[in-house]
Amino acid sequence: MNTESHIGNELYRIQIEGSQDTLWSYRLESSGETCAVSPPVFEIDGRICAAAISEIKETVMLELKNGSREYRLRGSFQEDERLQLEIVFRVAPGNPVMRFHYRLLAREAHRLTKQAGEDNIVYARISFGGYGRFREIRLADFDEFTHQYGLTENELGEAHFDNGKIFTGPLTVALGDRHAALLAYEHGSQSTDLYVGFQADASRQLTLLAVKGNYCDGDRIDTDQGYRTLWMQFAAVQGDAADLAEVYRAFALRHFSDNASSRSPYIFYNTWNFQERNRYWNKQTYLASMNLGHILSEIDVAYRMGIEVYVIDMGWFIKSGDWDISLERFPDGLDLVKEKLDGYGMKLGLWFDPKAVALSSRLYRTFEHCIVSWDGVREAPHPIWETEESVRMCLVSPFGMAFADKLIELAKRLGVVYFKWDAISQYGCNDPGHDHGDGNATAEERGHRFAFQLPLKLVEIAKKVSEAIPEAIIDFDVTEGYRCVGLSFLEAGKYFLINNGPYYPNFDLPRTDPGEFYNYNVFFQPGPARSMLCRSAYAYDKWIPSVLFLVHYFPDDFAPNQNISVASLILGHNGIWGDLLGVSEKGVERIGRLLGLYKQVREDITASYPVTGGGAGRTPETYEKINAENGRGVAVLFASSFGQPFDRPRPVKITYVTSNPVDKKIWHPSNVEVRFDSKGRAVIEASFTDADAAIVFFGVDDAL
Repeated sequence: MNTESHIGNELYRIQIEGSQDTLWSYRLESSGETCAVSPPVFEIDGRICAAAISEIKETVMLELKNGSREYRLRGSFQEDERLQLEIVFRVAPGNPVMRFHYRLLAREAHRLTKQAGEDNIVYARISFGGYGRFREIRLADFDEFTHQYGLTENELGEAHFDNGKIFTGPLTVALGDRHAALLAYEHGSQSTDLYVGFQADASRQLTLLAVKGNYCDGDRIDTDQGYRTLWMQFAAVQGDAADLAEVYRAFALRHFSDNASSRSPYIFYNTWNFQERNRYWNKQTYLASMNLGHILSEIDVAYRMGIEVYVIDMGWFIKSGDWDISLERFPDGLDLVKEKLDGYGMKLGLWFDPKAVALSSRLYRTFEHCIVSWDGVREAPHPIWETEESVRMCLVSPFGMAFADKLIELAKRLGVVYFKWDAISQYGCNDPGHDHGDGNATAEERGHRFAFQLPLKLVEIAKKVSEAIPEAIIDFDVTEGYRCVGLSFLEAGKYFLINNGPYYPNFDLPRTDPGEFYNYNVFFQPGPARSMLCRSAYAYDKWIPSVLFLVHYFPDDFAPNQNISVASLILGHNGIWGDLLGVSEKGVERIGRLLGLYKQVREDITASYPVTGGGAGRTPETYEKINAENGRGVAVLFASSFGQPFDRPRPVKITYVTSNPVDKKIWHPSNVEVRFDSKGRAVIEASFTDADAAIVFFGVDDAL
């Protein structure tokens, strides 16, 4: 069967074939380059069943909020008409990246099986015979040196092809002489613990397959309960890997999610760093500053700095689970906080541990059967920081949607639009009474199934909230290892990437203070060091827009520190935390002025593909985020290294020429000179006598 299809856009077309070799193909309109995708393969009732289908009919076409179109088609298996496959495509306008997934259905009951004791699903297989090289793009390598997740690109050689090695992804790029293509899957796990993976052979055939946790042996398939695969992505361009990365980044920014708020470059403030400073430096409790007077004073300063989303971290509530406001700390129930934020045009954000439920809470009584357990043993209750003792609930259970309902209720009652989700580990539950395997599955299967389903359940919860509250921003804290980082959550929200970075034990440094106020965070003092650490995370920006990774920078005096922090955060991380009330009047004014200039061009900066030089902490270290269509954006130059001794620095001069022509309405500090070459590019010369940053804005009105 070969069906001409209207599925696609001006860049590519999808052709439906339904055969054993080619279920569908992707054809570039510009060159005719075609990639054929084999049908998925399932083990059903002990038989290997390839989903070659016939009698294919388009059942639905939907217009989505982000401008994409969704197409659904369905056909019967050629070898067994009792089985059906639904194919779902999502096509974005003007972009070559498309999303797809499958749903396996049956007219009568069948079972997914594991005759060899392992998951047995092939999600996709593509022959890239004309492509000489493969490159793996990993998103979830946890680096203990910087204590953060990071992006890694690996060239794949003959050792991978000859030995059937399964590798992580979640993106794999095929590179040819004239074309580059990409196959990706939407999930999330550490790179060292695979649930889905790729294989490539010597003929350059790339296979995406299930590894573990994708289903339980004996899972039922019928007309009511089908099996839905995870979402996958495919793209091709006439060009190289850099061309592919640029269009993929644009897809992730504009077309991946229906939740536009998660992509908005707001300036965020979070109270947590001051809560930690207050404990470690002032020997107070974490909650000592969690009171109405302090919060209202901070909001005043935050507004003057240009902060737009004010996030109250841990401690605003009485108890987890019910998430009622602590009237002891906020006697008016946050009414004055919300009134002040509304008056300033700012937004309210709150911290949550989604799985925590206090023993005396209403949700505990309702969902006690959803408590996390391992081999029949429930975890002992523990206090959530300095609040009531709580237990962990399984989010892959009915409790997950109840948590979503609670957030929706809070959003409508309190006006909360930003939700920080913290402390969600990927592991820890194999209870047979939840939604990740029943008593017929082994305990190991249920544990793997929980870990596989958790990142997908987080997306489901976040999407339910954002569908009810369109302006909602869901931020998933992945500041520690063993959290599920990947493409899936970016469909619904963004990541909170870095807390304080590494701890002293990461560097084998001994504890020097045995007391309870020992601070084990290394990058905690004001100064440029934290900014250097945090800028290392901009490696993601090549493939995934940096606006999807919230990172906070210190506002502390003096001017060079503030220049470095603002120059760092405007590249896309957009976060500030620290002691706002300790910043001088001049410091508040300086930050407010710089962020005011940034806001004039932030949409251009967010959309711009990065041009970088050097690396975090090196001198020179340069970043260019200039919109190629209009020349608006920013160039940032950092000088970090001045050698020893520290008290006798040598002057540094950095010259940088922009890659793009620029808008000539510019702003720059006094230590910078700018001229323009014959092609409209900016030639920037910056002089430094100490660690500092030079920001040059293009397309701004200094009078605003």
